[in-house]
Amino acid sequence: MALMTAALPPLTPRLRLLRHHAPLLPVLATVLLLAAPVTTGDVSASGKVTPADAASAVLVGTAAVLLLRARSRPLGPAAAAVLGAPVLGFAAAAVTSLDPGAGVAGFLRYVQVFVAVPAAVVLLLRDRRDFGVVAAAIVLLALVQGALGTWQYATGSGASYMGKEVRAVGTFGPSDVMGMSTVVAYGMVIAVGYALVPAPHGAPRWLRPAATGCAALLVFPLTVSFSRGTWIATGAACLAMVLLAGRRQAVRVLAVLTASAVVVVGGFGVGAGMIGERAASITRVTDTPDPSVTDRYTLWSAALGMWREHPVTGVGLKRFPAERDGHATLGLSSASDTAGAGQEFAREPLLSPHNMYLLALSEQGLLGCTLLAGGWAAFLVLGLRRLRTEAGRHRPRQAPGPGLTAVGLLIWQCVDFLYADIGGPSTVLTAVLLGLAAWWALHAPRDPVAGRGDGGAP
Repeated sequence: MALMTAALPPLTPRLRLLRHHAPLLPVLATVLLLAAPVTTGDVSASGKVTPADAASAVLVGTAAVLLLRARSRPLGPAAAAVLGAPVLGFAAAAVTSLDPGAGVAGFLRYVQVFVAVPAAVVLLLRDRRDFGVVAAAIVLLALVQGALGTWQYATGSGASYMGKEVRAVGTFGPSDVMGMSTVVAYGMVIAVGYALVPAPHGAPRWLRPAATGCAALLVFPLTVSFSRGTWIATGAACLAMVLLAGRRQAVRVLAVLTASAVVVVGGFGVGAGMIGERAASITRVTDTPDPSVTDRYTLWSAALGMWREHPVTGVGLKRFPAERDGHATLGLSSASDTAGAGQEFAREPLLSPHNMYLLALSEQGLLGCTLLAGGWAAFLVLGLRRLRTEAGRHRPRQAPGPGLTAVGLLIWQCVDFLYADIGGPSTVLTAVLLGLAAWWALHAPRDPVAGRGDGGAP
């Protein structure tokens, strides 16, 4: 046996790198499989499992196997409680639901998105290099989807918008118009996070300029997605990261952005036409509002009505569509029109309030909504505290790239949930994002599963 071991050649650097990152393969597969085209109806809400959903199941299974092999407690009681607390709200809403079948299906989906996948990501990420690999995969996915979206806009082969097939939707199609904009926004926030801080010792010099270039490339596809909620969330997250990166950095970046905006808008006339009209509709709420805005406020009112009738545990998971008409006014449209991007005209029913907080409040009541949103608030507070602590160790004060990115992603998600909720193939990427934010907020100085510290370049 000793002779056989001695005869084996040493591993090459590439093989060692592959073996080091092998536990991340399920995470990378979950992210990158979202580049595969999705046919109409291939969403979890309709009972179909996408390739990314299947990969997320492998991801959770891999983390469970590693946890059993390690026979240790990778998370402290407080961290485990923050990650697992929402399960109580999901279970209460499922048990009290008038539709047991929908309750069980909703329970499994919510546990997957908000507990199991984020916890698996926390367990599989060992250091900042691992965080950087997953972040790079998300940026790559955003570039692919953004390139396709740009082509759709340029060639008039996108989803229908204002009578023209110009809306960039990537591979997600017109039935999930938020999918591409969400993916592109995630990639842009990550790129901005790494572009704002100098690369640490040992990191490649091209990292910062490459991140800056990626962020610039993603601006246009994000714009032609015509997603107002995504624009607002991205602006809020990027502004927060600029301010957290340091005072001097913030002054320089804001000055450059202001000058660029003046040149682009004033010199090239960007902002006119459909993009300008879409941006102006953000503030048009009471004076001739956009029909989609009217529907959204009607759905919000219906969600609040459901909560008032069932304040503690809500109407039950996945029960919003069944209860909607009984709480909405007659001004609500029955569905929204979709077409383009290779799909015939179709009517997509309005099955949610397009606000994650109100969806949780209506279906899970105050108990479930508090546990769910409270966990995100805990991640944000702990993440900001760790970011401040680690930034204070450097002179001059400098925020670490992974920390800045994790906080920015969580801020983006919390803001976007004011205008959107879960649904569609991109939901599994939201779960991975929450895992990255949770890893930064909850990661201990030494991870018992990995058996190593949190060091290295991002």
